[in-house]
Amino acid sequence: MPRKIKKLPSKKIFFLSGFPRAGNTILASILNQNPDVCCTPNSITLEIYKELFLLKHTDIFQNFPDHESLNNVLDSVFNNYYKDWNCKYIIDRSPAGTEGNLKLIKKHLDPNVKIIFLVRPILEVLASWIAWANKTPDNYIKRLGTPTQACHKLMNKDGHIVKALKVMANLLKPQNKHHVHFVDYDEIVYKPKETINSIYKFLGIPKYKHRFKNFKQLEVNGLQYYDNIFGVGMHTIKTKSLTKTKRDIKKVLPQEIIQTYGKIKFI
Repeated sequence: MPRKIKKLPSKKIFFLSGFPRAGNTILASILNQNPDVCCTPNSITLEIYKELFLLKHTDIFQNFPDHESLNNVLDSVFNNYYKDWNCKYIIDRSPAGTEGNLKLIKKHLDPNVKIIFLVRPILEVLASWIAWANKTPDNYIKRLGTPTQACHKLMNKDGHIVKALKVMANLLKPQNKHHVHFVDYDEIVYKPKETINSIYKFLGIPKYKHRFKNFKQLEVNGLQYYDNIFGVGMHTIKTKSLTKTKRDIKKVLPQEIIQTYGKIKFI
């Protein structure tokens, strides 16, 4: 029997996760047209959870193991973090679907947690990253080395894409499937109205009449991405309309990368 959460959040909390370069920022910009919704940029909330949980392994805690008091703090993380955000629904962008995170969320926030998970073919993700890096003076992709080296590092066990694949694998387990709603990048671009409505249906919140052109750059709670950290323009979206850049993957990615990762299928 799940423990009773002592401090339920004043706002309903959902999660946005998935592959990088898969429409996270444009989806958030669209959803944030709804005044009742705040879809966040990359969030530190689950990092806070993790750090608090790890205190249980310290000598000081084990010397006086007050689990109930620490659980009270964990129960209140989301309530405190988002208490000044002016909306009814928070969609927190973070890797909520990992085995550890999902366990913590179900224990301390919501046993019926709902996660939107964005997917995109792996070669498209890699090509999007490399194409962006090639036109940006300094960015963290270039710091990984040549395009071939960068792609291999993005695909290693600690890379963003493999981490997303592991989250997807966990969410596809029979006991977790009801927690997730998968959205393909192309669905956002080519069927935005139907896609947004399917998200609202999954979350169980009222629909809103969105516009699918003349977008604003992502801004939440008065803040925007400070992209100088990873590279200028990393989270900049096209504001005029929803379009998918036509890109010849063979001209962007090295042949070695196409041969190595082109056959990976995940759904």
